[in-house]
Amino acid sequence: LCHLPTSVLYFRYRAFIFILTFLLYASFHLSRKPISIVKGELHRYCATLHEGGVRFSSQSQKASDSTRRHPPDNETDCSWAPFDQDNYQQLLGALDYSFLCAYAIGMYLSGIIGERLPIRYYLTFGMLASGAFTALFGLGYFYDIHSFGFYVVTQIINGLVQTTGWPSVVTCLSNWFGKGRRGLIMGIWNSHTSVGNILGSLIAGYWVSTCWGLSFVVPGAIVAAMGVVCFLFLIEHPKDIACSSSLVAHPRGHENGAHRFRLQKPVFVDDKAKPLDPEMQCLLLSDGKHPVHQNHIVVLPADGGGGTAAISFTGALKIPGVIEFSLCLLFAKLVSYTFLFWLPLYITSVDHLDARQAGELSTLFDVGGIFGGILAGVISDRLEKRASTCGLMLLLAAPTLYMFSAISRMGLEATIAMLLLSGALVSGPYALITTAVSADLGTHKSLKGNSHALATVTAIIDGTGSVG
Repeated sequence: LCHLPTSVLYFRYRAFIFILTFLLYASFHLSRKPISIVKGELHRYCATLHEGGVRFSSQSQKASDSTRRHPPDNETDCSWAPFDQDNYQQLLGALDYSFLCAYAIGMYLSGIIGERLPIRYYLTFGMLASGAFTALFGLGYFYDIHSFGFYVVTQIINGLVQTTGWPSVVTCLSNWFGKGRRGLIMGIWNSHTSVGNILGSLIAGYWVSTCWGLSFVVPGAIVAAMGVVCFLFLIEHPKDIACSSSLVAHPRGHENGAHRFRLQKPVFVDDKAKPLDPEMQCLLLSDGKHPVHQNHIVVLPADGGGGTAAISFTGALKIPGVIEFSLCLLFAKLVSYTFLFWLPLYITSVDHLDARQAGELSTLFDVGGIFGGILAGVISDRLEKRASTCGLMLLLAAPTLYMFSAISRMGLEATIAMLLLSGALVSGPYALITTAVSADLGTHKSLKGNSHALATVTAIIDGTGSVG
C-alpha cells in the first residue's frame, strides 16, 4: 500500500475501520437478541406445538416424550422448568434486569478502565468472554439444567463483559473520523445495532422451535470469532500506522500520554490554508512527501510537560451536556430495550404467531430504527442542533407508542406499520445520543484537547441509559 497516495490510503483505512467496528458491535447485539426470541419457548402453550415437527431434545425431554402417551395435564407442560410456573413472567423479567443491571453498573466502570488499557486488547477480551457466556446459557438446554440461579448468574456475567464493547468502538471510530458530518456518518454506522438485532432474531428464530440451545450457542460462537478478528485487525488510532515516530521528529509535533498529540482548532489567515483533520495531517507528516501549511497544525503543549491523564468520573460529569443527555437516553433506552426483550412475546400473544414468526416480525422495529438513526444524523448535521433533533423525535414518539397497542390489534398490516414508525422515532434519538452526541461531548472544547475523556463520557451516557 506504500505506493498509494496518502489521501487514498487514509480513505481506505477509514473505510476499513468503519466496516470492522460496525461488524464488531453488530455481533454484540446479535448475542443479546436470542433471549427475547427464546422466551416464547421457555414458557410455551402446548397447543402451539407443530405436530410432526422435527425437534432436537435434551436428555430429560427424550425420557418424558417416550413415556407421555396422554395429553399434557395443563397448557404449560411443554415449557422449560423453572419457567413453567405461574410466575413465569417474573422469572423471565428477572433474566432481563439481571443482565441490564449488570450492564448499567459495569458500564460506568468500563469507561474508566477502557481509558487506561489498549482498546484492541480490552475489546478482544470482552468479545471472547461474551461469546463464552452467551453459549453457556444455551448449554443449559443440552445439559438439562433447570436451575434458575444458573441462568441468572450467566446473564449477570454476560452483562458485565458486554460493557467492554460500546466505549471501545465509539472511541476507535471517533479517533478516525472528525467532527464534520459526524451525525450522518455515525447515524449510518449506528445501524449496526439494528442489523445485529435483525441477525440475532433470524439466527435464534431458526433454531428456537427445534433446539433453543443453539439459539445461544451459535451467536456466542460468532461473537467469539469476531473477537479473534478484532485482535488481529483492529487499528485503534491513525498514529498506530506510521505516525508515532514521525511526529517526534517534526519540529511542531509533540507527543504526550500514550503517544497521543493534542490539537486545538486551528486559526487560519486565509481561505487557502484550510484546516485538516488531525488524523489526515498525521499521515501527511509520516509520509514525508507532502508539504503541510504551518496554519494546518496548532499544537497545545502538555500541562507541565507531563502526560495527559485520563479524565476522572466526576470530571466527565462536569462536561456541559453529559448529565442532560444521559437522562434523555435513560428514557429513550427504556423504551428501546422494552421492545428488544419483550416485543416477540407481545407479538405472539397479540397476533397469535409462533416464536419463530414473532421473532422475524419483530425485526421490523429494527428496520425502522436504521432509517430513524440515519435521519436523525442528517437532520442534526444540517441544523447543527443535536438536542433539538432528539427532543422533536422523542415528542413524536410519545403519542406513537401510546397508540401502538390499540392500532396493532387491528391486524398484521397495522402491526407492521406501527413497528416501522415506532422503531424510527425511538431509535433515532437513541442512536444520535449514543454516537454523535457522545463523541461531541467526549471531545468538548472544555477538555482542551484531552482525548482521554471519550470512553468515559460514552460509558456514562450509555450506562445511565441502561438504568432505564
